[in-house]
Amino acid sequence: MGIIAGLILGLGLLLIWMSLWEAPDTAKKASWLIGFEEDLLVAGLRGISTTTFFAAVALFAALVAALTFVITGLTVGAALAGLAASVAPFIIVKSRAERQRIRRREVWPDVVDHLISGVRAGLPLPEAVAHLGMRGPEQLREEFAIFGREYRATGRFDDCLITLKERLADPTADRVIEALRVTRSVGGTEIGHLLSTLATFLRQDLRVRGELEARQSWTVGGARVAAAAPWLILAMLAVRPEAASAFNTTLGGILIISGAGATALAYTIMIRIGRLPQDERVLR
Repeated sequence: MGIIAGLILGLGLLLIWMSLWEAPDTAKKASWLIGFEEDLLVAGLRGISTTTFFAAVALFAALVAALTFVITGLTVGAALAGLAASVAPFIIVKSRAERQRIRRREVWPDVVDHLISGVRAGLPLPEAVAHLGMRGPEQLREEFAIFGREYRATGRFDDCLITLKERLADPTADRVIEALRVTRSVGGTEIGHLLSTLATFLRQDLRVRGELEARQSWTVGGARVAAAAPWLILAMLAVRPEAASAFNTTLGGILIISGAGATALAYTIMIRIGRLPQDERVLR
């Protein structure tokens, strides 16, 4: 009886203590995971969950670290190679997703033009959207074909648009789809004018962003070359036994770690200097 009373008292004290503190802020973690899941979708890795991806990255990093140690004999070098191998897949996925978003962004004005043509030809708005699965831009044809099959199976235009928006995971797609939802719910005869205004806005945004990205490309390219060059030289030097033994000392390890920190800092600063503001998905 005394043990049970002690457990109840301890549980009560624990609950009182927990009530005095704010709940941990997990919004940032959840937001990061949501963003990464969207990157996996856009990059074309739909069948891979985040857990599977993280496990594969960990295995890949361990293999790279072991292989680096076997080839060079550098403990610090193997650790840094494993760290780089654990970061590289995330960078590749994000870069691939960004390239895919850029390609899709370029064809969204054509998507709106197709919708305008379909509406003016007398097609209902849902049929005009589904028609993009056959005659729309190649980059988005598969997504709209899936939308067409879902709409014909369910007849729920709004729900199918929401599902389409989740698959595309793109700020431009969010704006277009929300405009279609509003147009569908409000109705009226101004749908052609609304879509024409949206197409004009998208083309202006695309032209301005294209000019800025062309000017930005040299900054990003220079940062990548400057960051990769010293490590390529180190890799070539580490193949020689005398160089490997020199870098395998305490001073050599400190030198490698300091160089890695300086490279990461310089690369981050250069990328931030040349980075353009990215559209956020405010209409999720």
